Amino acid sequence: MRSAIDVIRAKRDGQRLTDDQIDWVVDAYTRGEVADEQMSALAMAVLLNGMTSEETARWTAAMVASGETLALGGLPMPTVDKHSTGGVGDKITLPLTPLVAACGAAVPQLSGRGLGHTGGTLDKLESIPGWRASLTAEEVRAQLREVGAVICAATAGLAPADRKLYALRDVTGTVESVPLIASSIMSKKIAEGAESLVLDVKCGSGAFMKTLEQARELATTLVDIGAANGVRISALITDMSVPLGRAVGNALEVAESVDVLRGGGPTDVVELTVALAREMLQHAGVSDVDPAEVLADGRAHEVWREMIAAQGGDPDAELPQAQHRETITAPASGTLTRLDAYAVGLAAWRLGAGRARKEDAVDHAAGVVCLAKPGEQVVEGQPLLELHTDRPQALAAARDTLAPAYEISGADARSTPLIIEKVTANRS
Repeated sequence: MRSAIDVIRAKRDGQRLTDDQIDWVVDAYTRGEVADEQMSALAMAVLLNGMTSEETARWTAAMVASGETLALGGLPMPTVDKHSTGGVGDKITLPLTPLVAACGAAVPQLSGRGLGHTGGTLDKLESIPGWRASLTAEEVRAQLREVGAVICAATAGLAPADRKLYALRDVTGTVESVPLIASSIMSKKIAEGAESLVLDVKCGSGAFMKTLEQARELATTLVDIGAANGVRISALITDMSVPLGRAVGNALEVAESVDVLRGGGPTDVVELTVALAREMLQHAGVSDVDPAEVLADGRAHEVWREMIAAQGGDPDAELPQAQHRETITAPASGTLTRLDAYAVGLAAWRLGAGRARKEDAVDHAAGVVCLAKPGEQVVEGQPLLELHTDRPQALAAARDTLAPAYEISGADARSTPLIIEKVTANRS
């Protein structure tokens, strides 16, 4: 007879869990046969003793098997998705999804909401009047056939084991476990049913993984899980020490994304969007189109408009505008050598752009605009940062958060490449 205690003891003592143990404990927990306190103990044992790559892949497969999968077969084009581990100003999903669709691949992008200093894709899109995040599985398939692109919330039946375990990890101090992080991400992506996946693993102050070593460990684990589950997969490790683009906040980031789709926008957002598009198209087997050209000539913008309209949104509607704005100016002349991503994200959160708890509402107009970025010359009194909020009482806290976030000096800014390295399934 199987027992949760036996599984807990095995991992507590550093043993490798068998496939049968993993399959049983994930299924039993999903059905309520294994109690929260027992799964909490197992999660802590995993945090302390780790999992082999084989265990992690099997754990992921068991979470996928706990629910339904999206049946995406029969589409007239290959399917490919992207997942980011989250950051500050990370709006890349918004221009990337219609861009890849405009190039000839279908993109089923199931996204989430923000918590803390990192923004959520669904929160950003919900700043567009009428746009809805919740679609049925049939609506997802229909929109992929007609438009080629969809960004929506995960349907309730996808990987229910992950939903239960995710909430448990949040209150038991086990969020940091790389096997549990990786299996959480990949169970949803595999259940989504895309044939290929490209990962954007963020590294730096504004990311969950602060160091390159941590980011590389997570990226390698994610890629190994995908390959073990038959997904064509690779990961780019990208810098998140500085906010992406200039806009941080929901409606502000939508507006910046539309600028990118119209052929403009910040160079770092364009660079990463095109790099991820090329990686996705390579996995999808689409080699006869240059995503940089498709982005520049407006074809991706047309798909964006179709995608937003298909989900009830008005692509021409005015986005929310903050009632209160305040500018932070440069205290001296010189080169802006640092702009800390975490501090900017935290300031945007304090202004109302994010939430402390999942049930909190967000202020779609709130956020921070970075009027200068590291490496740029500034003069004393020049605007550096613009604060947007409907909560004027929050301005003081945001100012205090940003006070140590930037540096100006006579020296040149040290630059980290935006794309640090690539991790593939055959990595040695």
